[in-house]
Amino acid sequence: MQIINKIGRRKTSVARVYVQPGKGDIKVNDRDLKEYFLSEIHQTTVRQALTLVKADGQYDVTVNVEGGGIKGQAEAVRLGIARALVEINAEHKPALRKEGLVTRDSRMVERKKPGRRKARRRFQFSKR
Repeated sequence: MQIINKIGRRKTSVARVYVQPGKGDIKVNDRDLKEYFLSEIHQTTVRQALTLVKADGQYDVTVNVEGGGIKGQAEAVRLGIARALVEINAEHKPALRKEGLVTRDSRMVERKKPGRRKARRRFQFSKR
């Protein structure tokens, strides 16, 4: 079987995911998963799709991820892995869809508007 190449995005993070049969190694930006994502929550997020379809030790995953913060990167990687698993075996899709792992989360940071402090925050108003 060849290498499956998929892209996952979340906020401003973009993850290019390469999945191939192997013994379960996950490399993120040429570093081990536990070395790149120090938090246990983010490691679990990345592995979520593999655990759900019981493919934990079956595939080697290599990821190049950039942009955004740690949480956005972890969720982008998760989406990329889920898309790759669907391409490998289409029977995984209903289970992954039920958990919401194949849906691209389109929420982005709202832009700052002129005349405001932030996107929606107005300057303090005083009636005097």
